[in-house]
Amino acid sequence: MAGEILDNKGRGEAGWNWPAIHPEGRKFGLIAAAASIFVLLVLGWELIGWPMLLASAGVFAFFRDPERVVPQSDAAIIAPADGIVTRIETVEPPLELQIEDGSGHAGLPAGLVTRVSIFLSVFDVHINRTPVGGTVRRVVYIPGRFISAELDKASEENERQHILVERSDGLKVGFTQIAGLVARRIVPFVKPGDILAKGQRVGLIRFGSRVDVYLPAGTDAAVMIGQRMIAGETVIATIGQRGLIEGIAQ
Repeated sequence: MAGEILDNKGRGEAGWNWPAIHPEGRKFGLIAAAASIFVLLVLGWELIGWPMLLASAGVFAFFRDPERVVPQSDAAIIAPADGIVTRIETVEPPLELQIEDGSGHAGLPAGLVTRVSIFLSVFDVHINRTPVGGTVRRVVYIPGRFISAELDKASEENERQHILVERSDGLKVGFTQIAGLVARRIVPFVKPGDILAKGQRVGLIRFGSRVDVYLPAGTDAAVMIGQRMIAGETVIATIGQRGLIEGIAQ
């Protein structure tokens, strides 16, 4: 199905398939499985070995990398991560995405914008995707703490990585991968100068985390607190569109 064009008029074919396991996670799954088999067959510790084998299957599942159908509308900004929207706030973008970095490419302009925060549990897909297509202008890694990613101060205190993407029309969208209480490693797939298609994979965060998206000025979120996101598919905003959207939990 990869590369196939699908639409809302019935074009294309789709069916359920086992999701691929990202290469970054295969080694962890194989190590966990090998340790489980050793405990089971060599040591004979079934009480420990069977739970370990089950846990190794969970490791493979954590690194699953399913295909996604990416909306191609130029106005659409899509979710960079699977998970739950836990915060929608008006904030200043991080300084790392604003200040001059010597590259010759301007960062995000100063001023208040809408930030959408998506929390990923250990059960979510942890492959992150770019919310817009364009050229990667910045990838800024910042070491830090590992407090719960659900807390607001995680945006400023935790280990994190800022990514800035500039579209061909000059519009810039920044987003931040934030390590959490369990997550201990942010793995980038891109570097400055790379040209990305909308929804392309940009990295992963191991074992529970958060991703913040900074929408362009004059654009409100098209999602609500508590709504579940699907990376590469859910439209979180339409450029230039504003207004209140309400939902009822039921």
